[in-house]
Amino acid sequence: MKPLTRKELQQIARMRRSEVSALLKVKHYPGAYYLMGYAVECALKACIAKQTRRHDFPNKDLANKAYTHNLETLLKLSGLGTDLNKAMAADKSLEVNWAVVKDWDETARYDAHISAQQARDLYSACTARTHGILAWIRKQW
Repeated sequence: MKPLTRKELQQIARMRRSEVSALLKVKHYPGAYYLMGYAVECALKACIAKQTRRHDFPNKDLANKAYTHNLETLLKLSGLGTDLNKAMAADKSLEVNWAVVKDWDETARYDAHISAQQARDLYSACTARTHGILAWIRKQW
């Protein structure tokens, strides 16, 4: 597989978010939960990709570390950790939403017991217009 560009990662994040909405409507909660976290992962990776200039040789250490699904690690690698902390200090709803989102991990793809509440909580934490994690990340990418 070829490396993904920043624009492709942005597109995938948007696509997965849309798919989550469809999955929630048909009550496929485990899939919705997993894909919502994956959308955040792609959005953060788009922020990391923004750090790379077109003809620059990539930083190998950064590239290797970015091959993770851990959202807190990706946040740090994106260079947005301090910015998010400042934003959360000013916006407690954003802080609550990050607390929900940061606990997602890729092993959710194997969990058939994700509840409707868990899936909806993650979706809401990501997609809220003014306090949502994806809305905040999109401002940075």
